[in-house]
Amino acid sequence: MLTARETDVLVLLSRGCTYGVIGHRLGISVHTVTTHIKNAYRKLAVHTAAAAVTRAAELNLLLAGAAAPPETRR
Repeated sequence: MLTARETDVLVLLSRGCTYGVIGHRLGISVHTVTTHIKNAYRKLAVHTAAAAVTRAAELNLLLAGAAAPPETRR
C-alpha cells in the first residue's frame, strides 16, 4: 500500500520528528518529505499527520519501517 519511503517518513513522523529532521535523516529535501506525506495521506484517506500515523498503525504499516532505522535503509 505505502512505499518504503512513505513508511520511513511516517515512522519518523510518528516519533515526533519535524519535516526538516525527517529530510535530514533520510537525505531528502523538505519538499520531498511533503510529497511523501501527501501521497501517504491520499493512500490512507486521511487529512492530518495524527490521522495518518493512527491509520498506518491500525494497518500495522509502521512495523515495516521499525525493523531498521530509516536512515540506514535504502
